[in-house]
Amino acid sequence: MRLAYLGSPQIACPPLRALVDAGHEVAVVVTNPDRRRGRGGSRTPTPVKQLALELGLPVDEDPLAVTRVGAELGVVVAYGRILATEVLDALPVVNLHFSLLPRWRGAAPVERAILAGDDRTGVCLMEVEPTLDTGAVFACLEHGIGPRTTAAELSDELSRLGADLLVAELGRGLGSPSPQSADGVTYAAKLTSADRRLDWSGSATELDRVVRVGGAWTEFRGRRLRVQAAAPDTGSAPGTRPGALLGPPGLRVACGDGSVLELLVVRPEGRGDQVAADFLSGYRPRTGEALGA
Repeated sequence: MRLAYLGSPQIACPPLRALVDAGHEVAVVVTNPDRRRGRGGSRTPTPVKQLALELGLPVDEDPLAVTRVGAELGVVVAYGRILATEVLDALPVVNLHFSLLPRWRGAAPVERAILAGDDRTGVCLMEVEPTLDTGAVFACLEHGIGPRTTAAELSDELSRLGADLLVAELGRGLGSPSPQSADGVTYAAKLTSADRRLDWSGSATELDRVVRVGGAWTEFRGRRLRVQAAAPDTGSAPGTRPGALLGPPGLRVACGDGSVLELLVVRPEGRGDQVAADFLSGYRPRTGEALGA
């Protein structure tokens, strides 16, 4: 089948490679513009663009390009932009969405599932409509979320699962999709820096989810401290100020319900990652000194 592919981040790479490996003709790959990174101002292509160039596929930044290449079908995977009506009027378009619709429609379904404490999620192949993730669904595959699974790990797992689903459904021919249920609709808004800030008034379980999503941060001595890895501790600290450091062993923090979160890997502002022992040795925090203050 002659396809047009639209995607940008790493999660969209395995489905693109799978389509090519399955023998589909990808007439154009549409992705977001290169991003300027660092002080030097060098521009970095999206992961999908890098893969497309490796595979020798034509690349474009204009979504209307899919209307000019004679594609029979458009395939969207984490493209990050709403398609114009000109595109949807020109050819049928399907979307590989990383949740069990109608739960977690929107931009950050993987992260929101982890933050909500969901124990299962999945991937759906659906029709693209002008409205956000409301299209009828061709097929879904369910996948569990482990208690220590990070968003990066879950994204990799769902991407591989979605690639298999996409190739299988196109191979057997898209049938008639089923409308989404009107019940259980939730929306997965894109995460902000505020969403990733550790609020020590929460429980260790809730804060651990934020860390597992990635980019979690707090403050220590007036500067930002990234928390790269953590785990709920088996101990408790009832009546202790939330955010207070509990002292050895390890880098343990009191949470709002009396539970304790142990920080395993941190990144002080302007420095690289440090395991807890190195952070404690270098900064010598006092027992009772608070994070987030």
